[in-house]
Amino acid sequence: MAVWDDVVGQDRLTAQLAAAARDADAIVTAEHAAHMAREARPGEQPAPPSADRTGASQMTHAWLFTGPPGSGRSTAARAFAAALQCVSPDRALGGAPGCGFCDGCHTALIGTHADVEIVRTDLLSIGVKETRDLVRRSSLSPAGGRWQVIVLEDADRLTEGAGNVLLKAVEEPAPRTVWLLCAPSIEDVLPTIRSRCRHLTLRTPPVGAVADVLVRRDGIDPAAADLAARATQGHIGRARRLATDERARARRAAVLKLPLRIDDIGGCLKAAQELIDAAGEDAKQVAEEVDTKETEELRAALGAVAGTGGRLPRGTAGAMKELQDKQKRRSTRTQRDSLDLALVDLTGFYRDVLALQMGASVPLANDEVRDSVQRIAAGSTPERTLRRIEAVIACRDALDRNVAPLLAVEAMTVALRAG
Repeated sequence: MAVWDDVVGQDRLTAQLAAAARDADAIVTAEHAAHMAREARPGEQPAPPSADRTGASQMTHAWLFTGPPGSGRSTAARAFAAALQCVSPDRALGGAPGCGFCDGCHTALIGTHADVEIVRTDLLSIGVKETRDLVRRSSLSPAGGRWQVIVLEDADRLTEGAGNVLLKAVEEPAPRTVWLLCAPSIEDVLPTIRSRCRHLTLRTPPVGAVADVLVRRDGIDPAAADLAARATQGHIGRARRLATDERARARRAAVLKLPLRIDDIGGCLKAAQELIDAAGEDAKQVAEEVDTKETEELRAALGAVAGTGGRLPRGTAGAMKELQDKQKRRSTRTQRDSLDLALVDLTGFYRDVLALQMGASVPLANDEVRDSVQRIAAGSTPERTLRRIEAVIACRDALDRNVAPLLAVEAMTVALRAG
């Protein structure tokens, strides 16, 4: 299996990355040959490397991957990172880097390679302190002699100060450092940073391609894989979760019932509260799975004193408070993300309604609730459906502006009723 196999529906992009990986391998090979020549003939001026970062080389030091949610930005960046670390003997015989089997590829893909730093955040933003740590890491020479690769999966969450810290490292990188930044759109990254990156755009993968990868990679039943891929309209991560998590399917089913439950103001307010409560349950579930383990590990690392009720040594309370603050911010983001996911599902429902009203010959994303879609379609007009879609979009925008979630969702459900 090549490293590109999980980059779904992006053939043109993978061809570009594979070409860059070949040129990157040529750079390393040429520099290694020059080093060996210097060792063999001390004092003699070596010939310049046959490949560099200029001219016709497809390799560069900074890349920006953009694309809609679920398009596989991070997957593509991690696959490229693995190809840059490929040590397969086949390369010497003309094979392309990125075999997927060698130690370099394997450890890069699973996140244990010493020269690949994968940065993702559970928080609402990435601050100056974390970015300075990354910049320091990027200045190190690669331990394995190939490339030092920094994959920043949430470049759109860099604060302005953090972006300014990152700028100089992207402008003047160490010789063997490569930055791979991921963001939903080019506008989500500071202009000064994006102008110094090679930009690659991913598209939403076809539904069939997503279903195929769920069957091949995750062993999901073909019918369930097709249903999940169609329901999420090609969003790879959400499709996998929907196909494998019963709770995710139950929450989605509850969201799709909402349009039938907002006949009066009382129903609107109740539906809004239930959406907020469901998002809160998601955040609580993550906390139960992650927070307890993190807290116990930190307490052990700080040397909690046995036999004293786990009392911490003096001077360590600040570290515990910092962890608690981080967990609180992560809970806020988890709740926001869960609520946004529900709003995306609701938008998909009304898109299906509009498709029926306009007589469009497209498959329904929510075919399992076709009766509900037909009922809403028959009882309204395309104009009302468009206003309802706009109400959902307005709610998402309000949440992005940090409007109180319950107020934003209540305003949306009332607008959905009015149509």
